Amino acid sequence: MRRFTDGFYGYAVALFVCLAAGGCFLLVNQGGEEHIPRRDYSITVANFGHTVPYQVWAPAKDPAGWIPNSNRIAKGDNGAQVLYLGYATAEREHVMFVQSDEKPAAEFANRMANSNQAVGTQQVGGQTWERRFREDKKQRSLVRVLPDVTLVITGTADWPELGQFAAVLQQRPKG
Repeated sequence: MRRFTDGFYGYAVALFVCLAAGGCFLLVNQGGEEHIPRRDYSITVANFGHTVPYQVWAPAKDPAGWIPNSNRIAKGDNGAQVLYLGYATAEREHVMFVQSDEKPAAEFANRMANSNQAVGTQQVGGQTWERRFREDKKQRSLVRVLPDVTLVITGTADWPELGQFAAVLQQRPKG
């Protein structure tokens, strides 16, 4: 038995066993299906609505083929509440929807979009959204500053996908 555990021969046997185990693992786990965890955001949105003094915006329904995969409420600057909803799009890009009444609104929008430079506008459902683009991160953002809340849709998705998400947003009744 000692011959199998000593010296170069022992090292070679141990290496072979590790490589064989790794190869078996790879063969068994070749499932070609993607797995993106789905996270229900309805309770998070409802809880957020109970803590802020304005009507919350949320998707009326998820765009076809999109998977909601993250949601959270966090404290922004000046103690303002911030709602984050994350998605994998139908094209498997990332989109994050963020809203808050944090002041100043322009600084909040700049921080969420990682840019303070507008590159144009986009009309969605009769509403004008400001486009922002950060090339080094491949990050596109739609920003809409309303009197009581700032809405930011940001991520690696293209402009049509961002617009598709903006189109499903609606204000929820307070309470």
